[in-house]
Amino acid sequence: MSLTRRSFGLLATAVPVAVLVGGHQTVQAAVPGIPAAMRRAAAFFDEQLSYRGAYVWSYLPDLSQTWGEMAANRTMCWVQPPGTPSIGHSLLDAYHATGDESFYRAASRTGLALAAAQLPVGGWNYVHDFAGTKSLRGWYDTVGANGWRLEEFQHYYGNATFDDAGTSSAAQLILRLYLERGDHRFGAALDRALRFVVRAQIRGGIADGGWPQRFPRFEGAVKDTPWPEVRPPWLPAGIRHGMEDGDYTGHVTFNDDVLGENIKFLLMCMSTLDKPGLAGPIRRAMDCLRRLQQPGPQAGWALQHLARASGGRPAGAPAGARSYEPRALATHTTQTNVQQLFHYFRLTGDRVFLDRVPEAIAWLDSCPLTARQHAENPLLAGRTHPTFVDLETNRARFVHRFGSNVRNGAYYTDNDHRATLSHYSGGRVIDTAALRATYEQLRALTPAQVADLKARSPLSGVAVPLPRYFTPREPQLGDLFLGAPSQLPVVSDAEAKALADGLGGNDYWLTPADAITNPYRGPSPATPYAGKAYMSKHVGDLYDTSPYDPLTPPEEPPYRPKERPPVISTGTYVANMGKLISWAAAGADGASRTNEPR
Repeated sequence: MSLTRRSFGLLATAVPVAVLVGGHQTVQAAVPGIPAAMRRAAAFFDEQLSYRGAYVWSYLPDLSQTWGEMAANRTMCWVQPPGTPSIGHSLLDAYHATGDESFYRAASRTGLALAAAQLPVGGWNYVHDFAGTKSLRGWYDTVGANGWRLEEFQHYYGNATFDDAGTSSAAQLILRLYLERGDHRFGAALDRALRFVVRAQIRGGIADGGWPQRFPRFEGAVKDTPWPEVRPPWLPAGIRHGMEDGDYTGHVTFNDDVLGENIKFLLMCMSTLDKPGLAGPIRRAMDCLRRLQQPGPQAGWALQHLARASGGRPAGAPAGARSYEPRALATHTTQTNVQQLFHYFRLTGDRVFLDRVPEAIAWLDSCPLTARQHAENPLLAGRTHPTFVDLETNRARFVHRFGSNVRNGAYYTDNDHRATLSHYSGGRVIDTAALRATYEQLRALTPAQVADLKARSPLSGVAVPLPRYFTPREPQLGDLFLGAPSQLPVVSDAEAKALADGLGGNDYWLTPADAITNPYRGPSPATPYAGKAYMSKHVGDLYDTSPYDPLTPPEEPPYRPKERPPVISTGTYVANMGKLISWAAAGADGASRTNEPR
């Protein structure tokens, strides 16, 4: 039995949303001010806000302060979403929805900024500074080095990262821009990015097919975090601390869906660039994820796994990473990896990817948060499972910290569910019922239905155009199938008009800042601090450069609650423009709603 478009959409996508089934062709005539508002907002971002076409995350309206994940120099390009690639995708989407060349020109400028920020190896760091390497190193040595909770910014390695989808989102934008008009400048950057992703893939052994967190390996990478000589008298006995498996940047990384993001980029390249040879690296990555599922009864995954044997532990074993990411299984990573296995079955038709899913779900069912843990820790409200679960004992492991800054403080872990971190949640929302339902749905497919899925799969060798829009809803693996229905949110005329009116006379949307930062004031002091004011806060003392919410600062002088300043936010821009793009696309695209070749 052949799958209908409706049933295919349900099976091939992970997150069902409202699907447009027909365009209102007269909508732009009915509300003529909306396309002009989109142009105004994009022109302001491109001409006034960007630096050489690049972006960070948020700006004071007078541009006196700018932020990415931390305080940023005006000359910086933030690659992590919702930074530069996110804006580029939005601009290209606006061009597709309206046909207005001004959006394409702005998207191209942003793409060229990313090409300039691309490292010679082919990938991207979290951040680039157009003022040069000396300026970037200076930032790492000051702002980065004093961000207590942001260990990935405390040292400059000069290599590329797969973390936080930075390299993946940048590479996807470069691919889209190249496909749009065949511009050789984007073609050269795309070739470098594609070679980088393939070359960085781990080869040999149980870890074959996985990707490290960073590449190429930096020999001087930090292997542990300092453990202060003077520690609070209340520190519990029997705790664990530090980077439990040394330099984590070479471990097989599942955190932030590194493997899934790289597979998605390779699939996009395979189906649009006629590169059937990418099927091999893609299948190796899928098999790596499947192999690294741990044996029952703890049949889950960790954030990272050893790429090679170390410290008497075998390759493939769960590994620790940053000092607040212990050697343990991770419930949210396990949920994500099960969802990945569903995708791999859809892509290949190989039921081996479903074989051990019930074991993973059974393990997740074995370790929920308890009523007492919920009652005694308000930070766990709304969460179903602990983030980390100990190997062997299956007990929840929680992360804490003491001190007030990066020099006098440190992170530690134990089984105490109280006073956990606020910046890295001790609990996660895990929907085992939904996982089980999807498993049963896929397991019940007939051979004919599986064959139909395989025929539409980008792995089959069929040419499949990329989804036309990336920002109203980020494409999932299921969106890369031939005939996958377009899944844009439905946006009413009234909602679109309200967004356009919200620009006012400024040509930008203002939103309360998610976070502010303390200015760099010198190296953090090592003076011991035995209090507990910073244990469950996003920031430490005034020397800590980590971002925090000004409404809920630490209850320690001189901090006091204050209003969130209004900022121009790239995240807000992408979200609002995504809705306006969906509105415009409903009229522009008419009845064209699928990934059929045009």
